[in-house]
Amino acid sequence: MDYSSTLTYLYEQLPMFQRVGSVAFKKDLTNTLALCAAVGNPQHQLRCLHIAGTNGKGTVTHSLSAILHTHGYKVGLYTSPHYKDFRERIKIDGQYISEQAVIDFVERIRPFSEAIQPSFFELTVVMALDYFVQQQVDVAVIEVGLGGRLDSTNVVSPEMCVITNISYDHTQMLGDTLAAIAFEKAGIIKPDIPVVIGETHNETASVFRQIAQERHAPIVFADACLESRHFCSSLHGSRLDVYDRAGKLCLPDLQTDLAGSYQEKNIITVLASVLQLRQLGWALQDDLVRRALSQVCSSMNMVGRWQVLRDAEPMVVADSAHNEGGLRYAMQQLLDEAKDGQLHLVIGTVNDKDVRKMLSFMPRKATYYFCKADIPRGLAADELQRIGAALGLTGESYSSVQNAYHAALRAAKPNDVVYIGGSIFVVAEVLD
Repeated sequence: MDYSSTLTYLYEQLPMFQRVGSVAFKKDLTNTLALCAAVGNPQHQLRCLHIAGTNGKGTVTHSLSAILHTHGYKVGLYTSPHYKDFRERIKIDGQYISEQAVIDFVERIRPFSEAIQPSFFELTVVMALDYFVQQQVDVAVIEVGLGGRLDSTNVVSPEMCVITNISYDHTQMLGDTLAAIAFEKAGIIKPDIPVVIGETHNETASVFRQIAQERHAPIVFADACLESRHFCSSLHGSRLDVYDRAGKLCLPDLQTDLAGSYQEKNIITVLASVLQLRQLGWALQDDLVRRALSQVCSSMNMVGRWQVLRDAEPMVVADSAHNEGGLRYAMQQLLDEAKDGQLHLVIGTVNDKDVRKMLSFMPRKATYYFCKADIPRGLAADELQRIGAALGLTGESYSSVQNAYHAALRAAKPNDVVYIGGSIFVVAEVLD
């Protein structure tokens, strides 16, 4: 097979969650473990970190990868889903896996794969683990796909786990309370392996503490040991002062290319993870941590998180926030950016979200361009418009993301702001 036919096989022959939804979610690790065994159990040969959470796990994964890379480690990075290029999922030192490596793995595993019929995600997780072993990475930073306990990535044996936060998302599979969702995320906690929790929440902290205690896993809450002060975010990055909880200034005027107000909590989670790694014997230096955080997006090829597509006339921002936890921060940031102009929101979502709740976080004083991403799971634009209208959101529906985007650009005045979001799949269709 050539690369194009290999991708066709992956997308069309294997159930793919981002296209078809929950029917592609396998509620056990049987297939993943079988695939791992077929290629020599790479999960047992990797030094790795394992990152879960509702929001921010992609940013934390990329940030920790950047920090380790800046310290001279050869770093494998696995993340999902991808925006434009399948190879975004599997990187080493920020560079995509080669097309030939994808072809070679699929050809090698295909006979066994067709016998057990894994999902797209199960196969790609094992592809990543196998590639990292073949390329002899020093460490791999692995982002959980969905949940944690039953996620295909949960075959690894990490040196540290991180759970960024808990919010409502994928409730049909993970549970409809924060405690139930936390239980699924906490499934990555391993016996005697330290875990960093990004945010302390009344409904979830006891879940994490109990599971950590049962597994004798040292547990640290990031916001209990570090504090952000004087945080500010611009179009192209953020800056803050970092204090410990004793009031000591640890990192003055820390600057990063991570933009968006929600990055404040992500950065504290990353830095608490750095402290934990130091406890484990990793010699991580403040000056190199600073350098790494100043160039996370550029060094690790991270896209789609509060990404500025145009600086002005009008300003255009694309962001992948798609649930309560993410949208609350994104919409406040958007309102701050559009003080002198009108907001134009190009919005689409998938059909298994609580759309009414999602739209309830969006500003009423804005013009909406409702659309459907080109995936089977996409919610019809006219249905999204109908739900939005019932909530007081004014706008038209469009036959494609591009049509909606260009309509917003035509209508926007120089001082206005155009925002593209609601789903990673909508964002993907406007990125170069």
